[in-house]
Amino acid sequence: MTQPIRSNYSPLQRLLHWTIALLIFFNLLFPDDMNAWHRIVRHGGTPSPDDISAANVHAYVGIIILVLALVRLGIRYTQGVPEETTGEPALFRIAARLAHVALYVLLFAMPLSGIAAYYFGVEAIGSVHAGILKVLLWALIIAHVAGALVHQFYWKTDVLRRMTIG
Repeated sequence: MTQPIRSNYSPLQRLLHWTIALLIFFNLLFPDDMNAWHRIVRHGGTPSPDDISAANVHAYVGIIILVLALVRLGIRYTQGVPEETTGEPALFRIAARLAHVALYVLLFAMPLSGIAAYYFGVEAIGSVHAGILKVLLWALIIAHVAGALVHQFYWKTDVLRRMTIG
C-alpha cells in the first residue's frame, strides 16, 4: 500500500507529536523517583509504597509513550506525511530521514527496555535504558530541534509550520 502524500500533518498527527514530546521531556527531566526506587532495590532495601508509586509514574508515562508511538506510526502509515522539502541539500534530507528512523526506534526501545528493567528485573537492559539509549535520545532531540530551526531560519521552509499550526 502506498502512503498518501499530504501538504501538512493532520491535527491528530500534530497532537500526537507534541504529546509524545512533552511526555518524553517529563521522563527525561524528572527520572529521580525511578532512580530512587532503583537505588533502594539495588542495595537490597524494600521500597516504600510511596517509592513504588513515584516510580510507577515514570513507568506509566513510558508505557503511554509506547502506546502513542504505536498509534502515531499507524496514523503515519494510513494518512501519510508531507513531502520532503526541496529547500535543503540531499545530504541533509538523508540525515533527516535517518534521524527520524532513529527517533522512532528509540520511541519503542526506551519504553520496552524500561519495561524489561522495571517489571522483569533485567538489570543489564536497565543500564542500557538509563545510559546509552538516554544519551542517544537527547542527541537526537537536539539534532531534531536544530534541524527544525535551520529549516525555519536558514532555508526558510515550512517544515516547522507543518508540525505546529499546519
